[in-house]
Amino acid sequence: MALILVVDDDQAVRLLLSRTLIKQGHTVIEAADGQAAIRLFRSHTPDLVITDLVMPNKEGLEMILELKGIYPQAHIIAISGGGRCNPDSYLEMAKYLGAARTLSKPIGLEQFIEAVDEVLLAN
Repeated sequence: MALILVVDDDQAVRLLLSRTLIKQGHTVIEAADGQAAIRLFRSHTPDLVITDLVMPNKEGLEMILELKGIYPQAHIIAISGGGRCNPDSYLEMAKYLGAARTLSKPIGLEQFIEAVDEVLLAN
């Protein structure tokens, strides 16, 4: 199975996504913000990054841009509940910056698993 980096400042969301992925047989590493995620990505080179977009320190959009600069083949799923804007605005930008898939919060777990499987199988 895959090594997956889950990035979200909400610990409950990170835990839910991580547990779901572990039940699917994946290995998971976690980060609470984009800065920590970049460090983990450099040291582990995960097969997939799943990231929230609205976070402290380094937002998801900045992180996607930086990851794609470091490793253009990085596979990313972006998730967002919005923040100050409609989540669709953030998700459209994430897609433009290179996210393979985007999902709006709240995320259905079946939809989440399907997106993960789709991105991993495509690569």
